[in-house]
Amino acid sequence: MSGLESFVLSYVLNSLWQVPLVMAAAWIAARAARPAGPAMEHRVWVGALLGETLLPALSLLPWERLHMVWPWHLRQDEGGAGNVLVQMGPGAGSVGLHLPTVLFIGVSLAYAALTLYFAARFLWRWWRVAVLMRAAEAVELSDEAALSWRRWLTRFGLGPVALVSSAEVFAPLTMGIASKCVMLPATMITNLRETDLDTVVGHELAHVRRADFVKNLLYELLALPVSYHPGVWFARQRMMESREMVCDEMAAGVSGNREYAESLLRLASLLLQGKAVRIPYAIGVFDSSTLERRLMKLTEKKREIGRMRRFVSLGACVALGVATATSALALRIGVDQKDAADNQALSKSIPISVPAKEMQAQVISKVPPVYPPEAKKARIQGKIILEAVIGMDGHVLNTKLVSGPGALQASAQDAVRQWVYKPYLVNGNPVEVKTKIMVFYTLSK
Repeated sequence: MSGLESFVLSYVLNSLWQVPLVMAAAWIAARAARPAGPAMEHRVWVGALLGETLLPALSLLPWERLHMVWPWHLRQDEGGAGNVLVQMGPGAGSVGLHLPTVLFIGVSLAYAALTLYFAARFLWRWWRVAVLMRAAEAVELSDEAALSWRRWLTRFGLGPVALVSSAEVFAPLTMGIASKCVMLPATMITNLRETDLDTVVGHELAHVRRADFVKNLLYELLALPVSYHPGVWFARQRMMESREMVCDEMAAGVSGNREYAESLLRLASLLLQGKAVRIPYAIGVFDSSTLERRLMKLTEKKREIGRMRRFVSLGACVALGVATATSALALRIGVDQKDAADNQALSKSIPISVPAKEMQAQVISKVPPVYPPEAKKARIQGKIILEAVIGMDGHVLNTKLVSGPGALQASAQDAVRQWVYKPYLVNGNPVEVKTKIMVFYTLSK
């Protein structure tokens, strides 16, 4: 079993539970941020999408120090003296799963096929947008409509933006990276009243001002590794919904919320006529399917949110995000395929890794570490992580310090080097093994 397969399966297993964790935290944070306005709610869902993508990947990095935030790893001594707890194996918080090779290969192939499918769909959609932009025709505006167009460009501080039309779309859309354009349905200019056209222009240019087309592409690219997960679909939908409300707020700031909402409702009934907008990655006034909530947001009575309440809401969202990310990394899942790893190690005459339970069962004698008096006096506590190699005769050959406070390192190493194990057998033959040993030094308050 290759390291790539182990990497892929670890990523998938972590994403299976970390994505729902992030989604649940984001839903709570979004509810808390909602009174502060759609902009803050949108940021919450953008952060959720990024967290759902990045956390499974970050879980593959070593985060041993995060285990210190979990209080059940530490024990307090009732008498006031120092307490030492020894733990062997890979350590809690980075759970090791030993799975059959067939499952490794099957999951890796299935994940690779799904990811390739979503990547191919991304490229096809990008090609579809490019074709649509090349086939679009320039729109000639009347004097009054042209004046409104220039007024919106000036209001949002935008440079040149092309206004084009296409018979392939049923609603206004925004697209383009270097050359930005607003695309209208072919017959829209002649069929809409001026106020409704002004609503469309304001909303679409708000998307241009926010660079939503480029952002949407980046979010899609980043989310490709977890595009299979329904939790990512949910976060993406909520992100789109809040994004539309942000642009509604920007455009309605000129004409007024009620007038804008009435115009938006007329546009929905006149333009779409039950047809879905199927232009991928383009950003439009009806990009979100939650028109009802958008109209309610526009027509509800505005309540001023004080600076302190806004600050508290932001702080609560940040704290919840940090706690969620820390929990996800501290409780990450590691994957290994035992038989293949053992065979590979034996063939190369290198120590093999052994799970915690097996190593604990092999211990014959164990010298407990002594809490250094100087460290106790200075109230130094923490966790020493050692990587130990145990010889074929069961004696500890060497220990390597991974991390931990300097004042406690010598005590831990001196004790562990005196431990004796039963010889570890593979196919009836003793072999060298490698494991991690954690020594926790804690002081009662």
